[in-house]
Amino acid sequence: MNKHSFRKNEINYRDLLYKALILIGMVSVIVYFLPRNSKFAYQFEKDKPWRYGQLMATFDFPIYKDEAVIKQERDSLMNEFQPYYRFNEEIGENELGEFKRDCRDKYKSVLPPKYIYHIEQQLKKIYETGVLPAGYKEQASKKDRSIMVVHDKMATSYCTDDLFTVKKAYKQIITADTAKYRVEILNRCLLNEYITPNLVFDTLRTNAARQQLVNSYSWANGLVVSGQKIIDRGEIVTAEKYNILQSFRKESIKRNAGLGKQKWMLGGQILFATAFILCFIIYLQQFRKKYYEHKGSLLLLFTLIILFNVATSMLCSNNLTSVYILPYAMLPIIIRVFLDSRTAFMAHCVNVLLCSIPLQFPHEFILIQIISGLVSILSLKELSQRSQIVKTAFLTLLTYVVIYLAYELMNETEISKINWSMLTYFIINGVFLLFTYPLLFILEKTFGFTSNVTLVELSNINHPLLREMSETAPGTFQHSMQVSNLAYEAAIRIGADSQLVRTGALYHDIGKMKNPAFFTENQSGGINPHKHISYEQSAQIVISHVTEGLKLADTYNLPAVIKDFIQTHHGAGKTKFFYISWKNEHPGEEPDESMFTYPGPNPFTKETAILMIADAVEAASRSLPEYTEESISNLVDKIVDSQVEDKFFVNCPITFQDITTIKNVFKEKLKIAYHTRISYPELKK
Repeated sequence: MNKHSFRKNEINYRDLLYKALILIGMVSVIVYFLPRNSKFAYQFEKDKPWRYGQLMATFDFPIYKDEAVIKQERDSLMNEFQPYYRFNEEIGENELGEFKRDCRDKYKSVLPPKYIYHIEQQLKKIYETGVLPAGYKEQASKKDRSIMVVHDKMATSYCTDDLFTVKKAYKQIITADTAKYRVEILNRCLLNEYITPNLVFDTLRTNAARQQLVNSYSWANGLVVSGQKIIDRGEIVTAEKYNILQSFRKESIKRNAGLGKQKWMLGGQILFATAFILCFIIYLQQFRKKYYEHKGSLLLLFTLIILFNVATSMLCSNNLTSVYILPYAMLPIIIRVFLDSRTAFMAHCVNVLLCSIPLQFPHEFILIQIISGLVSILSLKELSQRSQIVKTAFLTLLTYVVIYLAYELMNETEISKINWSMLTYFIINGVFLLFTYPLLFILEKTFGFTSNVTLVELSNINHPLLREMSETAPGTFQHSMQVSNLAYEAAIRIGADSQLVRTGALYHDIGKMKNPAFFTENQSGGINPHKHISYEQSAQIVISHVTEGLKLADTYNLPAVIKDFIQTHHGAGKTKFFYISWKNEHPGEEPDESMFTYPGPNPFTKETAILMIADAVEAASRSLPEYTEESISNLVDKIVDSQVEDKFFVNCPITFQDITTIKNVFKEKLKIAYHTRISYPELKK
């Protein structure tokens, strides 16, 4: 007893450790991606009332200028800024020397002496004044096109109109004195070769001067001292108040950005995430034990929550786009399809609350997402067609728009101030929701679930396995169809998974295809192969249809939930016909029980229990000598009561009320199926 107790405690300890590791892992991943930049504790908008109590300044802070004013003033400063150019005397001396050498060699016979003297004097004048380089207009002050020229360590402001460009210098030489000097003679000399800019842009001085100008700019136009009232409840946030609040927010964030504050913020995020995830784990443990103990379910739930939280944090950290494009309603839809609606809503609430941590306006986000998630769950009771996803996406999109407009109308005084660009994000969100359908297939294969879509596909009688059964064992196929109809109706009445029962019923006897002639429903012409073999052999052949069915299920990759129906539809019961026949022929002897007993296990879900009852009732109903209301009712009661007596349903969450309901359903359906038709009269000649 003590050893057993110790073993139980050890298992519980391991389970607790496993769940603790899941909790730590989830919190670590979510918090790692959360932004840790400080957030202002108040939300406010211009021309709207202040929704909080009286706000007092807790420290001195400057009143920063509005961004538009700053841009205008800085642009004005930059328009008046004068870049620096360095006067290079060597360039002028070199060009004049080059001109003189060419005059002795090239132009001695071409240009008269007085023309040479004229050009030389003009070049001296030009270089003494200064020649600007190309592109000076982009660098010069935009107000009056002026620059600073550094000459002999002295910086002097010059208007660019008073300086020369290459083109202007050339024109100066040609037109300086047209009365004395003819243009055609001056053009004999290639004047452009001797005109080179001697004003060089001084990058170092220009950058230093520009930085000094920026540093001298005043970003503030006032000061709020500690203890001064900023705004009171109900006051309208005017442009002036808005500017002060923006300044207060900027300074508060700056003061809270230290390493110590970062640690406190990290601690708060860890506590917040831990609290919500722990609550969700406790919910699963208390109310959804099946999911809590199933690793695939836990992995699906926590993977989806982590993915949405990481995506939200990445969008917020990098300011990529609005978080409203993320299809948060996809999470409850997926969980609703694979698990149940209550767990879907709980997971959605936890996910939305965790995703709201990095947001600037979490209240609006939580309100919109919670309601849209609830609508998506209610609109998708059972997924069996692609059109249902389209309908759910449309209703979710409509909910987004309605709730957003309702929220904005409560806070805006004019409809023109509503941010209509949000509708674009909602539409993108709705489009992303349509990808839930292909995603379900990936998740189904990854986490080992079976969706209703897969069950509907498997219940198609054109499935290769069902088509083969209809040809190889037509009687078994018809039996499976009848059992499927009976079980489907019973599942609806007691609130079980009707689609799962219907599909499981179609495949529960596929093992009979191995030896179809050994089963009564497939025999014809009075030929019964059991007459030529022993009862033990007959029992083993009949029992083998369970194991053969499981082999076929593996071959055709049928889901595990379908295999459950194959192995439980006879439970751990006996092949009573052969067992009783053997005992009748061997009075006083005890048979080998294992030769006549199915491998089991007994049903462990409502759905497998329904199938066991439907299978036995439908098979027995074919042997009734006459079909009357009394005979059918007695047959159903006898079979179901015997199954209860044999304790087939002790490990199954089915109630006596459910069993009574199932009995009534089967009686109704069998009466309709075997009702007596009137005989048509013959035409008298």
